[in-house]
Amino acid sequence: MTDNDVLLSVSDLRIHFRSDNGLAKAVDGVSFDVGRRETVCIVGESGCGKTVTALSILGLIPIPPGIMAGGSIGFDGIDISSLGEDDLRTIRGNRIGMVFQEPLTSLNPVFTIGDQIGEAILAHEKVPQDEVHTRSVQLLKDVGIPSAESRLQDYPHQLSGGQRQRVMIAMALACHPDMVIADEPTTALDVTVQAQILNLFKELQKKRDMAVLYITHDLGVVANVAERVYIMYAGIGVESGRTAGIFQTPRHPYTQGLLASLPTRSKRGQRLSSIPGSVPNPARKPPGCPFHPRCRYSVETCRTRFPELCDYGDGHLSRCPVLYERRETGGS
Repeated sequence: MTDNDVLLSVSDLRIHFRSDNGLAKAVDGVSFDVGRRETVCIVGESGCGKTVTALSILGLIPIPPGIMAGGSIGFDGIDISSLGEDDLRTIRGNRIGMVFQEPLTSLNPVFTIGDQIGEAILAHEKVPQDEVHTRSVQLLKDVGIPSAESRLQDYPHQLSGGQRQRVMIAMALACHPDMVIADEPTTALDVTVQAQILNLFKELQKKRDMAVLYITHDLGVVANVAERVYIMYAGIGVESGRTAGIFQTPRHPYTQGLLASLPTRSKRGQRLSSIPGSVPNPARKPPGCPFHPRCRYSVETCRTRFPELCDYGDGHLSRCPVLYERRETGGS
C-alpha cells in the first residue's frame, strides 16, 4: 500500500492513565494503517486497549486522567493527534464517523431519533431545516429502517436493538465521512440481526466509497468482513496481516489460542479450547513479553526481553521471536 493509498496511519501510539495502582499503560506502542475504501479489524479480549485506541483517533480520551505518552495519528496527510479541539471537530463526525457500543446508552433517551440525526448534520453543515428533515428520512431509508418518516418522531426506547444500531449507523454517515469506526457494532444483538448489520455495513461501504475500521472481539465478524486484521494483547499489537493469512497460518501463540477456541462442526460434542489466565492489569504488566505467563511456548528470554516484530512476508507480522526462530530452523 503506497502513501497515497493510506487514509489513517497510527504510529507507535501510547495512551496511559494515572490510577491508584500506578500508571496504567492501556495502549503501549500500537501501529497500523487503514487504506482508502479498506476494511480493517482490530481484535482482542476485553481490556486489551482496542476501544481506547479507537477513541484516541477521534480525540475522545479525556486528558487528564488520560495521557498521550507518545506516537502520532495521521488522517489523510493531517497529523490529527496535534490538533486542537476546534480543528478536531471539523474531522470528528464529518470525515470520520463513529458507531459506539451499546446504542441504547449512546442515544439520548429524551430526544427523538429525528432530533439526534439532525444534530449530527447541523454540527458540521449550515443547511435549512427542511433539508435536514429530507436527509434524515433518506438516512433511515439507507440503513433499512421501514416507515422512515414516522420513525423520526420515535424515541430510542421505542426501537428494537437492531433498529437502534441502524440509527447509530445513520448518524455516523450523516455527513458522508471518508471512514467509519465501528466499536463492537453487533454486541448484544442476536445472530440474525448481527448478520443483517454486517451486510448493511458492506452495502453502505461499497455505495459510499468509504473505509471501515471495526473494533471487535468476535473472530466471526473478522472472517466475514475484514481485508486485514490487527491482533491486540495487553495494549500492544502482537500480529497483523491479511485476513486469510491470519486465519490459515496464525504466527503468534495468542492468535493461535483465539482461533483454537472457536466452535466448529468438527468440534461438536468436544470441550472447547481456552487460553489459561487473563489479560494483565495495564498498571502491572509482566516484564518481557506480556503474553508469556499464558504462553505454552514461553522460554526464559520471553520473561525478560520485549519481543520484536518478525516479518513473514506479504505484510504478515508477528511479535513472537520464539516461533519465528523455530520456523527458520525447521522446528514445529
